[in-house]
Amino acid sequence: MKALTPFVVLSTLLFSAAPAVAATANEAAIQAAVNHPVRSAANKARDVHRHPVETLSFFEVTPKSTVVEVSPGGGWYTEILAPLLKAEGKYYAAHQPADSTSEYAKKSLAAYQAKLAADPVFSSVTVTGFAADKAYEIAPAGSADVVVTFRNLHNWYMQKGEESLLTAYKSFYAALKPGGVLGVVEHRLPEAKAAGDWTKSGYMPQSLAVKVALQAGFVLEGTSEVNANPKDTADHPEGVWTLPPVLALKEKDKAKYQAIGESDRMTLKFRKPKA
Repeated sequence: MKALTPFVVLSTLLFSAAPAVAATANEAAIQAAVNHPVRSAANKARDVHRHPVETLSFFEVTPKSTVVEVSPGGGWYTEILAPLLKAEGKYYAAHQPADSTSEYAKKSLAAYQAKLAADPVFSSVTVTGFAADKAYEIAPAGSADVVVTFRNLHNWYMQKGEESLLTAYKSFYAALKPGGVLGVVEHRLPEAKAAGDWTKSGYMPQSLAVKVALQAGFVLEGTSEVNANPKDTADHPEGVWTLPPVLALKEKDKAKYQAIGESDRMTLKFRKPKA
């Protein structure tokens, strides 16, 4: 066997180390965004349950990514993604449709827009519309490196079941570049409970979340237990809203549910095929 020259050995070592160095740099950038002063104290307090650095790293988000967050709600992840992507990336927030007739949707969108207007760090955020009742262009077709959504699948499923989920996934698929990542975090229903009446509990079987994504054309590339909580049995009186941060039962058994913590969550990474 021909001996490798020192140059070849060094080049091989440098090449193999490059992805690890890049991953470390990306994690550091995400951590800096997590530490950004724009974040509220209440949102920071939930980092222990939501693991933003690990979650965004798993979804391959970098400071240069074009990211679409679907249904950002009050903007928990907006406070991280906006500063992370402001300089070199792009952040689309696919919120409620601007033409929605729902009073809830109107108020939610107005509150989110007011949040964006309150601090210059949000000045580069582009707000688009999304709902699971029909196809929406959440970002220019084929433009996104990553599409993410956090704890929203159950809301869409409550509309028209699997039909709503498939409509949503197809919108995500259209926005992504070939090879792009779809990251999904959702309250996880144990598969053993899937035969029961779970549809309004806020939880969802992981098998169903995966099944519909595959129907939309995605490939399941990986799963993570970073947002798992083995203390959560997913059978609470007011569904997932029994747990923090909502605590739907108010003071009743409050200590019990605070001890459980936030819900057990699936963390799924899909990819849009390159071909």
